[in-house]
Amino acid sequence: MRKIITLFVILLLSASAISAQSSGDKKSVAGKWKFDAPYAPEGYTSGAIELTFAENKYSTSMSFTGSDYKIPGEKTKVENDSVSFVVYVESEQVAISLKLESELKMTGKAVYSQGEIPLTLTREVPSK
Repeated sequence: MRKIITLFVILLLSASAISAQSSGDKKSVAGKWKFDAPYAPEGYTSGAIELTFAENKYSTSMSFTGSDYKIPGEKTKVENDSVSFVVYVESEQVAISLKLESELKMTGKAVYSQGEIPLTLTREVPSK
């Protein structure tokens, strides 16, 4: 009887440990992401978004293809599989909201005074 109880406890602890590890990895949004926004005005259709995690909080920055300037994000929130932040592009407030689809893909939208633009992000995988 003791062997059965011991085996049951070991299986239960193993299952919960494996579950915790896989769910933590799945929701990782930190890193560099390339974005495509084909319906954005010319010059703003592609670039990179960087999400960093330091001192128990997330921060964001955004840059456009052809420019090394990084626009800092404000009001960054990461909850479950969702990310939201605000950037100012040419004095225009742009609200970005994203949803993690997989470890390598996010989708979302950028909302500004002229409307809404769909976004697709792919994670930049570091070369080995």
